[in-house]
Formats: sequence, structure tokens, C-alpha cells
Amino acid sequence: MFDFFFRLVSHDLGIDLGTSNTLVWVRGKGILIREPSVVARQRKTKHIVAIGKEAKHMLGKTPGTIEALRPLKDGVIADFDATAAMLGHYIRLVHTQPKNTLLPNIPRPKVVVGIPSGVTEVERRAVQEAAIMAGAREAYLIEEPMAAAIGAGLDISGTKGHFISDIGGGTTEIAVVNLGGIVVNRSIRKAGDEMDEAIVNFIRLKYSLLIGDQTAEEVKIAIGSAYPVGKDDRQTVMRGRDIETGLPRSIRVNETEIRESLSPVIHEIIEAIGETIEETPPELIGDILENGIVLAGGGSLIKGIDKLIASEVKMPVWVTEDPQTAVVRGCGKLLDDEKLLHKVKVAARKV
Repeated sequence: MFDFFFRLVSHDLGIDLGTSNTLVWVRGKGILIREPSVVARQRKTKHIVAIGKEAKHMLGKTPGTIEALRPLKDGVIADFDATAAMLGHYIRLVHTQPKNTLLPNIPRPKVVVGIPSGVTEVERRAVQEAAIMAGAREAYLIEEPMAAAIGAGLDISGTKGHFISDIGGGTTEIAVVNLGGIVVNRSIRKAGDEMDEAIVNFIRLKYSLLIGDQTAEEVKIAIGSAYPVGKDDRQTVMRGRDIETGLPRSIRVNETEIRESLSPVIHEIIEAIGETIEETPPELIGDILENGIVLAGGGSLIKGIDKLIASEVKMPVWVTEDPQTAVVRGCGKLLDDEKLLHKVKVAARKV
């Protein structure tokens, strides 16, 4: 009876709980929330000051009384209370009750959450607990490569194998899926955050200039590349603090330099892809050669990364449409397919 009641007053949600960004898919409405995974709160009272974009603008700029933090690190929960508060905020945000209704505003949705494939049982339980504490009545956990494959429109239930690589903010998820399950998978903690860190270190060593992670991320998005494509060598201006003098300084960097700084991280990802291919059963290699390697996640938007991977592993590589939303779109599709949801879930909990 209560389950029927909560279905009337709640929207089922698909959530991509990412290290860099959190996306929320509302059943029947699509993606309604796409916000940075950042929380700002009072240090002493733990009172939430801001969540999402507003909190991200505070990173590295807060006074002593406020802390701005990312509650997830490397794809798993680093701060449980902040994660639960962030999820609860987004759940309340999508449950705007129409006027003149007799139904109380008690959102108790069913949620499908994408998690890295390499997490431990304790880390899985933490995600479930955070979702339940945030107000969910049911919490289903789906491995991100499986969700990304579904979101990319791959036929995961068929007899043809598919190779998916989801390059996110905290982790890179690599998997071969077939017959509704993951045959081979690998999860490495080398992704977008490590690329930002690589740019910070490169600029510090080459130019003796100290820049922040946000500046590094902006440069990565603006001129980051993995493979030379065309003759254009894009440039941008970086501003930071001179390590020797302690004074502000600006420098101009080009695409070639940023490509050099990103190269070690990208080659670790390619190495993991190669190792996964080596572990793949021979019967599935033909399917992968035919279908190609599918890239998803924000990291796949780096210019030329598909061409570099293709040249290294000698296989066709293509980037799925709107790769940043592949995981949340997969979670959203599972909300409409109860049978497939129960087949691919790795954990479930009901209140």
C-alpha cells in the first residue's frame, strides 16, 4: 500500500554519482540536473551553505569558517554526510509538487545509481546508505560500464560482445559486455582528475607557475588533446602565482604542451584497455573488431583520444553521442525496463 502511495507522489530517478559531476535523470522527463559534485558547508556546524555550481565557485576561495569539498573521490564516497546531503538536495529539487493537490510532498523515489565496477562491498553499501538517507525508498546499484553501454544504445543482451570504456572524472571503467553481463572488466583510478593534476605539475615544473585544479580543468577543456589533428595549434592564457617571486604571472601555453602533459595519464588508460583486450575470450575478439571500442564519459571528449587509442590497439574506436550523459541515460532506461534492471543490478535495497 505504501509503495503504491509513494509512486503517486515520487518520480523515479537515475543518478550518475560522479566524482566531478552528478547527473539526475527523471523518469518521463529526461535529465533535469547536471551539477558539479561539490558541497560547501560550515566547518563547525556542518550546515550546508551551497551545493553544485555555486559550491564549485567557492573551491579554493573560502574563508576559515567554510569548507568547499568534493564528497566523492576516485568514484567512491569520501565524505558520507556531504554525499547524503547532496543527494537529498537533488531529490527534493526534482519533486516540485503541483499546486492545489491533496497529496503531501513526501518524495520517496526509486533510484538507480551508477557506481564504478571496482568498488568494494563496503563502498557499495555506503552508496546505498547515502541514497536511503537522502530519501529513496529503493536503491539499485548498477556498474558504470554496464550503464554506459545501455546508454550508448548497445545491445547488451545479445550474443554479440561489446567493448566499452567510460573515462570519467575519478575512474576509467573498461568492460566487455555480453549476454546481459560483464565478461571482463577493469577499473583504474586514472581519469579526468589525474589529467588536471598532470597539467598542474607540468606547468609548475616547466614555468615555475602555481595554478589551481579549476584552471587546469579549464585549459584541458579548451585546448587539451591526445593526438595531433589538423595543423592548428590552439593556445590559451594561464594565470597563476610565480613560485620564485610569489607574485601573479600570466603565461601563454599551446596545445602541444598540454598534450605532452596529458600523455602519461592517457597512456595508462590505453595500457589498461590493452590488458583488458588480452583477457577477453578469443570468441569475443571478432565481435569487438566488428563493433569497435565505444568511448563514453567526459574524458572521451579530449580531442583525438579516439584516434590515439585506435592507433595503439589496432581496433576501430568511436565516441558515443553525448558521452558525458551515457551512464545516466543508461540508468534512466533501466527505470523503464524492470526485467533488465533486475538482471544487471549488482545490489539492491528497499526501505
